[in-house]
Amino acid sequence: MNTFTKTALTLLTASVMTTAAFAETGTERVQSAKGGVEALGVTLENMGASVDTSVNLNGAYTFDQKEAIYSAKHAELQNQFDVLHAQSAE
Repeated sequence: MNTFTKTALTLLTASVMTTAAFAETGTERVQSAKGGVEALGVTLENMGASVDTSVNLNGAYTFDQKEAIYSAKHAELQNQFDVLHAQSAE
């Protein structure tokens, strides 16, 4: 093989390995979303709020569906946080 071919194959291999190393799996995305909900829930509890961090995953069969449910719960809790934060700033 000539030098150009070797270099191209080396770069291609490195690119594939890097992409695989940084790709987040469906399980990791769901766990990350769940962790965000739990962390925001703890923050709200520390602010004195009554918090429900439970989610209903019935009918959610794919990682994308589960992640969307956790994201919706996070948005709900974020709204609650924003209201409490605004009240405490007054």
